[in-house]
This record gives sequence, structure tokens and C-alpha cells, in this order.
Amino acid sequence: MSKTLFDKIWDAHIVTTAEGGQDVLYIDRHFIHEVTSPQAFTGLRQRGIPVFRPVQTIATADHNVPTQNQHLPIVEPLSRSQVEKLTENCAEFGVELYGLGHPYQGIVHVIGPELGITQPGQTIVCGDSHTSTHGAFGAIAFGIGTSQVEQVLATQCLLQKRPLRMRITVDGQLAPGVLSKDIILYIIAQLGAAGGTGYFVEYAGSAIRALSMEARMTICNMSIEMGARGGLIAPDNTTFEYLRGREFAPAGADFDAAVAQWQHLFSDADAVFDREYQFRAEDIAPMITYGTNPGMGIRVSETVPEAPAAGDSLASFSKSLDYMGFRPGERLIGKSVGYVFIGSCTNSRIEDLRLVARFVQGKQKASSVQAFIVPGSQQVARQAKAEGLDQVFVAAGFEFREPGCSACLGMNEDKVPAGEYCVSTSNRNFEGRQGPGARTILASPLTAAAAAVTGTIVDVRDFDLEN
Repeated sequence: MSKTLFDKIWDAHIVTTAEGGQDVLYIDRHFIHEVTSPQAFTGLRQRGIPVFRPVQTIATADHNVPTQNQHLPIVEPLSRSQVEKLTENCAEFGVELYGLGHPYQGIVHVIGPELGITQPGQTIVCGDSHTSTHGAFGAIAFGIGTSQVEQVLATQCLLQKRPLRMRITVDGQLAPGVLSKDIILYIIAQLGAAGGTGYFVEYAGSAIRALSMEARMTICNMSIEMGARGGLIAPDNTTFEYLRGREFAPAGADFDAAVAQWQHLFSDADAVFDREYQFRAEDIAPMITYGTNPGMGIRVSETVPEAPAAGDSLASFSKSLDYMGFRPGERLIGKSVGYVFIGSCTNSRIEDLRLVARFVQGKQKASSVQAFIVPGSQQVARQAKAEGLDQVFVAAGFEFREPGCSACLGMNEDKVPAGEYCVSTSNRNFEGRQGPGARTILASPLTAAAAAVTGTIVDVRDFDLEN
């Protein structure tokens, strides 16, 4: 019987099917961090039970960590408390922790892939919605709630209803200046912030196949922003070569044996999906958001819509524009911005930093803009320094900070002031997401870098992108 890639992986991990049709799913990898794990550990402690298979759980500190002076005690009391509690819990329950000061510390969805912990065919969960990032490797990866974190810690299993399957195919060739972030923002703008609700999405097509692993991670990362349970891409030689030689990936003959298994992870030619969409890469341009959900996106050259998209109410549309200070029909090119943030689990990998460094080389940041670049991990930071990227950023007037989630969300010291516009490479533009009253405009690393240089929203295609 023909199967989708999703069903092949899901079926291979069913322990049993419970009454009512939900499956008990075995979980291969469990990532935890300081925000959603404390209550789960408390629950284990109260019940007097251990972590069932601690070797399959990896912890890191990322959401609450400062991105400056990480060698000093954390200043914010709540952030300090959560990071300290993670350290205590991991020590008590025997969980591996990549905390502050560890060479592997970083954003959970950056370190898993770069260390080779994330592999094709796995089931992966974390108490974080952007766990879908790991689906770029041909894995079923999704976010879970705090009670489910406790469930996985206690049993290495999870009770789940099988979602519907969707396939999104993008064929063709991207134009210069158009990145994977633009692809996913375009898709979400077309389908809406709830267009994927109830589905797990497989991305396919020649434009997807042409992407690097880091670009594929950006696509899968934001699947959740259209309401999907997660997203995945079938593994191929690009996947295998990315994993070769990684710290915790198989090595030698074991790697060859693993690849032989991974090569069978694809949707059968006649597999049936519950819903399908097709897009042309040539129709995609540099994108920006104008509202307060990622579905409110436009090509940077377009104007703010006159009416809400399908699925959005007029009241919600109007409230969003009021918050952002935009008007229907307004052109956003030339709009002044005060902040630029390049980082987050969406766009903080070495490839993102190289793109930005190439663009800003020999240029200078606008004096009116505070721009900071936050690498996704200690490994990314070390590699950027080894390649001299940090010096390029500093020479152009950018701040190059230490790894963490940073200004993606207002849970640490890196907040955007109320009323200020921030062009951000992160994944969410909700009200107050980057700080109370902050106004977030989502964009690709290139579009964000161009905004930092000009001090305004600009079409990056107006620059010479060949040099």
C-alpha cells in the first residue's frame, strides 16, 4: 500500500493504538529547555519516578539567556531562576545539559541539527512550537505542552492523534535576493495563518530540492505559523552530506548503513495527500509582514491590502493595522525602522550570517538603527569568528552578540522598545512578541540587512547582489 513519508515514519513508531483511535507514539529524541521543563520535572518528583530514558533527552539553555556578558550572573531574576532550575533538574534526573559556558550551548533547534542529533526517520519533540525545524531532515518533529513534556520524560512515549497530510510543491528557480524565508512567508500569506490547521506538511518540488539544509530548516521552522502541526522534507544527498562527520551522527560503516536506510524515506509516487498546493518559485519575491500574524505578508514592492485576507475578520485586520501604525493601501518601502534583529531559530545559522556579512561588507549601518546579530549557538559563533564574519559586522556598525533566542521573544533582556519598528528574521510578529508595544516586521536576513544599512524598509533587489 502506497504511503506518504509522514505515514511511513509515524507507522514505524506506533507502540499501540489506544481506545478512540489515538496512537501511543515512541519518541526518539526529546529536547528540553528552561521554559517548559520545570513543571514537568516537578511532576516527576511528586510522583517519585525517574526520567525513563535520559540518554534520549538533551537539554540546553536558550530562551532566557542574555546575549551579552554570559560569563556573568544573569541579571533578570526570573531568567536567572529558570536557568538555575534547569541546571538543578538535569543534575538530579541525569539529563545531559548544554548550559551556559558549554561549547554546545545554543538555541535548541540549532544545536540538534548541527550536532547530528537530529536524523532522518526520527520522531522528535520539544516543549517549543518551532520543533518543526527538525522536519527538514525527514523527521516527524513537533512541539508539545508541559504536561506532554512530563509524559515523554516518564515513558519516552506520547499519546497522539494522527494529523491529516498536506503536500506543498514549489517548482522553478528563485530570483536573486529571494531566500527560503521569502518562500515560507509567501506560502503562509497565500494560505493564511490557519491554512495548515490539522495538517502535517511535506514540502516538495525542484525549488525545495535546490535549497541547502539550513534553508530547508527555515522552511520547516515556520510551518507552525500557518497552523500546521509540523513540516518535513524528504532526505536526499544534501541531507546526508550535511550529517556526514557531525559529532553525534553515525560514523564510518554505521553512517553508510544509516544512509542505506534513510534513502527509503520518501513519499511513494502514488501516495495520496489530504490536500495539495502548488506554487511557482518565479512568483515569489522578497517578502515582509505588515500585521500581527505571519500570514499578513506581502511582497516588499506591494502595498498594504485594502481588506483582510480570507479567514481574517475586518475587526482583527483593523486592530492589527492600528497596532502597527499602517494604513490600507500604504506602501512600506521607505518606512523608517529603528531596530534590526538577525537571529532566532529561524535564521541564526552560519549560512545566514555569511549571507549578511557578504551583503554588509564595505557598507555602514544607518546611524538611526540599532542592529544586532545573534548566532544560534556557540558553534555558529566560533565558526563566524574563525571566518572573520564578526569583524565584518563590527566594521559595518552591527553588534555581534552571544548565542541565545534573544529578541525573537520578550523573555530576556533583548527587548524592542514600545512603538519602535524592528525588521526581524524571527518567526512571529504577534503584538508584544519582541517587547510590550514593539512592532515587528518579519523578513529574510538579506532584507533585514538592507534595512539596517538604509534605515528603511527597502527592496534588496535594488542592490548589486552579485558582489
